[in-house]
Amino acid sequence: MSSQATNIRVAVIGCGAFGRNHARVYRQLQQEGAGIEFVGVLDSNPQRAGSVAAEFGTQSLSSVTDLRRKIDAASIAVPTIHHLTVAREIMESGADVLVEKPIAATLAQADELIAAASRLGRLAQVGHLERFNPAIMATLPLVTRPMFFEVHRLSVFTPRSLDVDVVMDLMIHDLDVVLSLVKSPVRDVHAVGLPVISDKVDIANVRIEFDTGCVANFTASRVSTERVRKLRFFQPHEYISVDYARQDVISIRVDERAAAALLRGEALPSNVGPAPGIAINKPRVETKEPLRTEIEAFLASVRSRRPPEVPLEDGRAALALALQIHEAIVKHHRRAGLSHIS
Repeated sequence: MSSQATNIRVAVIGCGAFGRNHARVYRQLQQEGAGIEFVGVLDSNPQRAGSVAAEFGTQSLSSVTDLRRKIDAASIAVPTIHHLTVAREIMESGADVLVEKPIAATLAQADELIAAASRLGRLAQVGHLERFNPAIMATLPLVTRPMFFEVHRLSVFTPRSLDVDVVMDLMIHDLDVVLSLVKSPVRDVHAVGLPVISDKVDIANVRIEFDTGCVANFTASRVSTERVRKLRFFQPHEYISVDYARQDVISIRVDERAAAALLRGEALPSNVGPAPGIAINKPRVETKEPLRTEIEAFLASVRSRRPPEVPLEDGRAALALALQIHEAIVKHHRRAGLSHIS
C-alpha cells in the first residue's frame, strides 16, 4: 500500500464456516475504522454467499473476475484442494492472500503456490491461527530447549472439513506450533489412526522424534465427547502447560540446586507458597480472538510490505509433516491388516 491513510480493500473467497468467520472479522474491523474496506464475498454456492454478504453488510460477487483490480487482499477459505487455483488467480489479479490451513492438498501444490507468490511479488500468509493464540505468544519468551511435548486436541464431531482427515483438520495446528518451537528437522514418525464416522481418519495418535532429541506425542480426535486443546512440554528444570481454549499458561521451574537436593532425598523446606527453588509463574496473557489477531497481522504485512508472520514455507513444513504422518498411519493399517483408508 502506498499510504498509511489508504484503506485496504479486502474480500473473502469461500463462505463456509471458516470464511464466514473471516467475513465477520473484516466487518468488525471496517466498522471500527481500522483502515479497510470490505468489498465482498465469493462462493461457489451463490445462496450461501448471499446469506453471508447480507449478514455482514457487503456484496455477493459472482466470480474472481469481479475482483480484478478492485481488491488489495483476500482471505482464501475454499476447500483445500482448490487453495492453489484460487489463491493463484487472486494473486494474478494483483492482491495478497491469506490462505486457510492446510496450505494445499499436496506438496507439489504448495510448491506451486510458493513459486507463484514469488513470481508475482505478492504477500501470502497461511492461516495457522494458533500461532496468534495469546497463550502461545506468551509462551515464546519461556522457550529454551524443549525436549518432550504432550499435545491433545479433541473435538466433538461436526460435518465440516470432511474433505480432509483429522491430521489435516485439527492436528496440523499443533504440528505447526511445535515445529515453530522446536526448530529442528524431524527424524522419525510413528502413528496410528482410525476412521470412526467418516471414511477418513477421525482419531489419531502420533509420536515424533526430532534431530535435537526432542520427542512430541500428539493426540487428535474429532469424535470426542469433550473439547480439549492443550499443549504441555518439558525442558531442562521446567514444565510449561498451555491451554489454548482458556488462553492460559503455567510454568513450573526448579533450579538446579533444588533439583540436586531432591535427588539426594533431601526434603525441601515447606512454607506457604512454592518451596525454595521451585518457581510457579503465570505469564500475563491478554485475552484476544486468535483469528482477529491473525487477520490484523496479515493486514499489517499488506500495508507495510513486510513478510508475513506465518509464511507459505511454514505452511509447507506443517503439510509435509502431516503427509508423513498419513503415510505412517497407512503403513500401520497394512501391518495390522486393517481396511484401507483414504
